[in-house]
Amino acid sequence: MTKKILIVDDEPNIVISLEFLMKKEGFAVAVAGDGEEALAKVASFEPDLILLDVMMPKKSGFEVCEALRADPAKAGLLIVMLTAKGRDTEVAKGLAMGADSYVTKPFSTKDLVARVKTMLGIV
Repeated sequence: MTKKILIVDDEPNIVISLEFLMKKEGFAVAVAGDGEEALAKVASFEPDLILLDVMMPKKSGFEVCEALRADPAKAGLLIVMLTAKGRDTEVAKGLAMGADSYVTKPFSTKDLVARVKTMLGIV
């Protein structure tokens, strides 16, 4: 069964590169450009994992993560926060809100793919 990944970022270049990378690895991919769209896409696309930017319009990644963790039906969804906000306090906040992992930009694509595959149980 093909694993599904939702990419949530408001920066088109990041979205294009992540979408290419994840499709190349064999994942089904959907994209959302802001936090509100992300919550709607989670309901319709039912991803296995979300690559979630923190700084976005409408709803931040923190707010999206918090909303998903508050919903018992979505609480187990894997969330990787991707952000340029890499200070210890930001990482701690993301993890405290329920993110499963936190990756700072710029990031190594090999490391990100390995992290995603590990989280999804793909060897």
